[in-house]
Amino acid sequence: MLTFHTPLDLVRERLPEVPVACVRPERVSIAATWFRDNFPGDVLYAVKANPSPWALDAVYAAGLRWFDVASEQEIQLIASRYPDAKMAFMHPVKSRKAIERAYFEHGVRVFSLDCEAELEKIVCATQRAEDLTLIVRLAVSNQDAAYALSNKFGVSEEAAPALLQKARRYADNLGVSFHVGSQCMSPSAYRDAMDLASGVILKAAVTVDVVDVGGGFPSAYPGMTPPDLELYVKVIKSAFEGMPVVMNAKLWCEPGRALVAESTSILARVELVKDGALHINDGSYGNLFDAAHCKWPFPVKAHRADGAFEGGEQTFKLYGPTCDSMDAMEGPFSLPADIREGDYIEFGMLGAYGVAMQTRFNGFGDTETIHVEDLPWTSMYAVVEKRAASAARRPGRKSPRRLKVVR
Repeated sequence: MLTFHTPLDLVRERLPEVPVACVRPERVSIAATWFRDNFPGDVLYAVKANPSPWALDAVYAAGLRWFDVASEQEIQLIASRYPDAKMAFMHPVKSRKAIERAYFEHGVRVFSLDCEAELEKIVCATQRAEDLTLIVRLAVSNQDAAYALSNKFGVSEEAAPALLQKARRYADNLGVSFHVGSQCMSPSAYRDAMDLASGVILKAAVTVDVVDVGGGFPSAYPGMTPPDLELYVKVIKSAFEGMPVVMNAKLWCEPGRALVAESTSILARVELVKDGALHINDGSYGNLFDAAHCKWPFPVKAHRADGAFEGGEQTFKLYGPTCDSMDAMEGPFSLPADIREGDYIEFGMLGAYGVAMQTRFNGFGDTETIHVEDLPWTSMYAVVEKRAASAARRPGRKSPRRLKVVR
């Protein structure tokens, strides 16, 4: 993989013709190491957030061996790359053949479900296997999340006890899970969900071996600053200690965004300036789905290969390269007023659900991947890195490695 110090250096030297994913694998390593060292249980990387080989390798190199997979393709990817990896098939709706191949060909033993029909599929497709870990997904509130995920999956609080009882009959290990929503801004959301799960377990009167708190751990976007991740872990640990589960019950989490968001920025070229809008060579059908549809404050900056920008800034609407009028990003995005064709726009904090969401619609979709060495614009791990750097400078103290400090 080619390496440049900054995206601007890349622009000046290469004038890229297609969008570029500017990647920083060390940011994934820092985040994965933090979860490995601080979460009091098993950490399952949510592959869907970013299945790029360089991101997966950084997660693996940090010592994580569990992967949350949601499709046969993700299972095959992980199995082919990491023979010692453990996989949990956490999509609540799977085809019978996918379940069968996951179990018999790839050694998957963990399956998620949220209804009796899915339970029946798993039992039949695995030929009534006796070594299944069945995880019942509960519906919980997503009121503290920037992006709600509560409408599609999850058994209701009222129906959950009966489903747990039925799943217990077939499970070697039985678990409960939930998803508080993507970019959860309040640690208390996990406590509330775990309290709900406790009530369901008590009503079902079953033994529970696994509590999976799912994903939702946030990243720090400009103007969207969550509490420290340490507070999330503290709340989860405290709530878990009070749950009615077996003494040796396992605690799991499934971070995706929190591990990879800081790692990537997307570089797109301006193709036309017209009527207060910029037409660029990437968009909502490419790497900028979240920037288009989530309407979060993704940071942007402009790069010019042959000089500096002059004058002030102006707000722009952005259009992607396809012929679909939905390929638009309202913003408004604040960029140099004299931005012109051939300049580049860098979109930060798109390591999660950036390249993972791109399509080939209209013949677009090519993206280069290039390593850059600059720091992300914001970070959830800045405090941790400062502490590590400070400890490394103290006389008589040993630190395993020096970490860059985000300022």
